[in-house]
Amino acid sequence: MRSIGINISLALRAALIAVAIVPLSAAEKPNVILMVADDLGYRDLSCYGATKLATPRIDSLSRDGARFTDAHSYSGICMPSRYAMLSGRYGFRLSRPMDYACNFDPGQVLLPQVFRDAGYRTAAIGKWHNGFGTQREVDWNAPLKPGPLEFGFDSFFGTPRTHSEPPLVFVRDHAILGWDKNDPISVDKSPGTGAHGKQVGGKKAMELRPDEKIDMISAKEAVKFIISKNTTQPFFLYLAWQAPHNPINPSSDFRGKSGSGIYGDYIQQLDHCVGVVLDALEKNDLARDTIIVFTSDNGGRYHGEAMRKGHRCNGELLGQKTDVWEGGHRVALLARWPQKIPAGTERKEYFHQIDLMATLTDLAGAKLPTEASPDGASEKSAFLDPVKSPVKRTTGMHHGTRGLALRDEKWLYIPQQGSGGKTVPQPEKPWSIPYRDMKTLTSDVDELGQVKADAPKEQLYDLTKDLAQTTNLATTEKETLQTMRKKYNALTAGVTRQQSGGGE
Repeated sequence: MRSIGINISLALRAALIAVAIVPLSAAEKPNVILMVADDLGYRDLSCYGATKLATPRIDSLSRDGARFTDAHSYSGICMPSRYAMLSGRYGFRLSRPMDYACNFDPGQVLLPQVFRDAGYRTAAIGKWHNGFGTQREVDWNAPLKPGPLEFGFDSFFGTPRTHSEPPLVFVRDHAILGWDKNDPISVDKSPGTGAHGKQVGGKKAMELRPDEKIDMISAKEAVKFIISKNTTQPFFLYLAWQAPHNPINPSSDFRGKSGSGIYGDYIQQLDHCVGVVLDALEKNDLARDTIIVFTSDNGGRYHGEAMRKGHRCNGELLGQKTDVWEGGHRVALLARWPQKIPAGTERKEYFHQIDLMATLTDLAGAKLPTEASPDGASEKSAFLDPVKSPVKRTTGMHHGTRGLALRDEKWLYIPQQGSGGKTVPQPEKPWSIPYRDMKTLTSDVDELGQVKADAPKEQLYDLTKDLAQTTNLATTEKETLQTMRKKYNALTAGVTRQQSGGGE
């Protein structure tokens, strides 16, 4: 009888294992939308503490899902963060600088490819900003490839880069929308044309991309993609908004509507656009079966008018966009999946966007190839059980325009002086607005934004006790400093200054 019992037990176990590995049917697979705002600060949403503007539609994702309070982008600027999200790979591992050419390597498996291989239809809508072609100087009059379609997206509609960088056009799939062979497009980068050059030609194409309505147009394109559903296929949508990146340019319908100037108006316009997509999901009975993650590619950039009206985009955090200080890479992150992600919950533990690729595919039951997401791992449990799930990742790298930093548990280590970006790039002047007007204090920097003569050569902060990074502990926590330095050096061995670069 005992042997019979064992055989039954083994048979039952085998049956359970067989059930566990049966892939989900198309009807069971959730849709997935990854929304990425551009330069949205940690305190730019009502659900993260903003009081001078209102973001009810984005806030609803927090009410109905999970809010992450220690979430981080890889970088303090746009391009490297987007690279990391889509590839699960740190940008500093690239052996070439990030520029106009496509940043991804032939055969590299990205997030959309994993979804497409799992039977999903895929689309990228909004800001691409990961380059086209194989040459640094893109021929905008030829087919734009390799690009999104060569790395797993079935379709692409959006801007090639940030809406302030030429060419100021929309691209659909491989071609510029409204391109005219009699008015070819080029970018003049001669002296005096600005940081990114000036567009030459393409008048019709420029007219089809009204700057103040880019996100509204992207929202409509997203709705078209969502409702053109194939009943046998779920979808993955990468929806990359433009707001609130400079230039701050909300449409007339939203100007004067917030309490924090046009910066707040622009964010409220973004909130409206998110609402358009949420409404489409509800109207088409897709909300319950759709995972939505909303986040930002990096921290916010301070704007004088908003600050004078009492709104600080990054709140109490030190620094801003471009920096390796917390203000450069601590970001909002909201996740909703009805009946799967507990509503109204908070995830307090560290989360790094490098894990988004592995996490989203794991949540959807898609198989991640062994070579994919080399620096990322699934944080599925953090989404499904935000409050009780134990911390998994404790270490992560962060990038600024002038260097890298290491987060390890409660510590943030910066192997140099200053912000690691443009806020305090001694001996140059502070970026954006005068440092003392930002009303931030840190022990190494004076009120004019210059590193003090007696400041330590490295920085170390205990974020559990000093989130605002007011006190550099490099001289008092020498043992921890040494440990962090060793970990940093091991992780960044062979990295050059050029490799750690990237577009804004």
